[in-house]
Amino acid sequence: MTTARITAFTEPDRPGNLQIRFITIGGSYVDVTGPGKHSKNSWTCHSCQDTSRFPDEDWLWSIREKANAHAAACRAIPLT
Repeated sequence: MTTARITAFTEPDRPGNLQIRFITIGGSYVDVTGPGKHSKNSWTCHSCQDTSRFPDEDWLWSIREKANAHAAACRAIPLT
């Protein structure tokens, strides 16, 4: 019989332009990066590698909702 080994995921380095970081239900992270509130920002998931669809059009108030929705639904676990 084998037993599963449970390990904690380590938080990735924080980029200099990190605005918000969400934790996914799979235990990974979604980063919102960019210049800030009244500028164009994007999000990236560290486990499934999904990203913003149109980063050139996403203001912080808009991208926050999209990144949070992805974090709430993403069940992928980080493999590294």
